[in-house]
Amino acid sequence: MKIALITDTHWGVKNDSPVMLDHMKEFINETFFPYLRRHSIKSVVHLGDLVDRRKYININTAKRLREDFLDPIAHMDLDFHIIAGNHDTYYKNTNNVNSLSELVKYQYQKFYVIDDVPYPKRYGDTNILLTPWICDENRETSLRTINETYCPILFGHLELSGFPMYVGAPPSDGDDPSIFSRFDTVCSGHYHHRSSRSNIHYLGSPCEFTWADYNDRKGFHIFDTETRELMFIENPKTMFEKVFYDDATLGHEPEGIDLSYFEGRHVKVIVKNKLDPYRFDMFIGQLEKRGVHDLQVVEDHLNLNLEEDADIINEAEDTMSILRKYLTSMSANTDIKVRVEKIVTDLYTKAQTIE
Repeated sequence: MKIALITDTHWGVKNDSPVMLDHMKEFINETFFPYLRRHSIKSVVHLGDLVDRRKYININTAKRLREDFLDPIAHMDLDFHIIAGNHDTYYKNTNNVNSLSELVKYQYQKFYVIDDVPYPKRYGDTNILLTPWICDENRETSLRTINETYCPILFGHLELSGFPMYVGAPPSDGDDPSIFSRFDTVCSGHYHHRSSRSNIHYLGSPCEFTWADYNDRKGFHIFDTETRELMFIENPKTMFEKVFYDDATLGHEPEGIDLSYFEGRHVKVIVKNKLDPYRFDMFIGQLEKRGVHDLQVVEDHLNLNLEEDADIINEAEDTMSILRKYLTSMSANTDIKVRVEKIVTDLYTKAQTIE
């Protein structure tokens, strides 16, 4: 039996941006649902963080969530289980009040919400423990169930130490992964970058939400209960793109790229050579006419002697690299530096979601 696994959809991300809602709909309609239909997959598990905000939901976002995702799943007559993530819960110390109960639980016949304690579910001949966000209220019961369960597989929304939230981010703090060593396979939501270590697999978000997701492969997974194989299905659509401008070699469009590709996307133009300001302004105007959602220009004066795009990327420092270098130079003990870096990283991550 094969199960589709999707996680961290974060409906309402970037202040309920309509562009991000359309980006998610494009993935759902052109990649996710067609794959399920082609391969006759009838079971879907969402591993948490269905929505982006813990405290409230925008009415238009709730409408789009229902029309673009929940209603189609119901019409396809899929068996749908959804696990509560930390963004789905109103309080931090209990899962008792959550968006899944209000938007999903009692609205559809074959939809099942796991928001309290771990729940064993049998798929074919395989028992799988579905585990919601572990908070203060359910921690004791959850850990006892995890330690005593007969299930060899666990799907959850876990916060484990040693895994990065984004590419290049420092390893996150959290529970000790050894707690889950008794399972053959653990699949989890929460961290947006796909990564694996031993038996634990973070599946990552299905779409790009911020520049931190740039050039990080996104999509969903298929889990085969018979072979225990976890297969990644990539989302071919991106939201964040870089264009390297060099009018020393530029034709009508840079490096043969069709500028219509950037319609509706966030674009950074990195300037390698700008010998003719008028031509550069014309190029920016062409991009704007293509309907770019957000356009930023990076004047890369310090790297004009570099010949390859990869050289610029390797030499340029992003914001977090600069901050980490500064923190490293601080005259403070290591524990304080680690705590400060975590605070700064959390603040930077939250700032990335602001439109």
